[in-house]
Amino acid sequence: MNKKEIEELIKFVSKLQVSEVEIEDKDFKLTIVNSSKKSEVPFPPGAQPHVVAHTMPAAVQPAVVPAPAPASVPEQAPVKEEAAGTDDANLITIKSPMIGTFYRASSPEKPNFVNVGDKIEKGKVICIIEAMKLFNEIESEVSGKIVKVLVDDSTPVEYDQPLLLVDPKG
Repeated sequence: MNKKEIEELIKFVSKLQVSEVEIEDKDFKLTIVNSSKKSEVPFPPGAQPHVVAHTMPAAVQPAVVPAPAPASVPEQAPVKEEAAGTDDANLITIKSPMIGTFYRASSPEKPNFVNVGDKIEKGKVICIIEAMKLFNEIESEVSGKIVKVLVDDSTPVEYDQPLLLVDPKG
């Protein structure tokens, strides 16, 4: 099972509003717990599903377990950059496809992938999200002009958290 399939499964479980799904194969065991589903134990509002993946030992392999998400995550991080005179109603929000750490550049000495005012095309790398020591390049699914950067560099982000605002007419 690859990363894309796991992400799609997380979205599917979240939409179904089930409390837990467990998948076991000869090579791995995957448990998805939807903490936003109502249960006997109350969860904080806005909690997202989290994944616990276990690798079956072939010889001796370390178990793969993601770090727990912070207990309370603000609905929206402070605005990093903003262009003046924009109407938020016509903007497209680019959201995080995963839990991890948001980076605007590939390294501290490199320039940011995008800045406010930049024109982007579909498929352009807009940021990196580090998850479990893997650096995932996030590509834009829309074309337009960057209007706002909603997350500070090197900060944790949640699945589906707004990252950037794009004006599709720009």
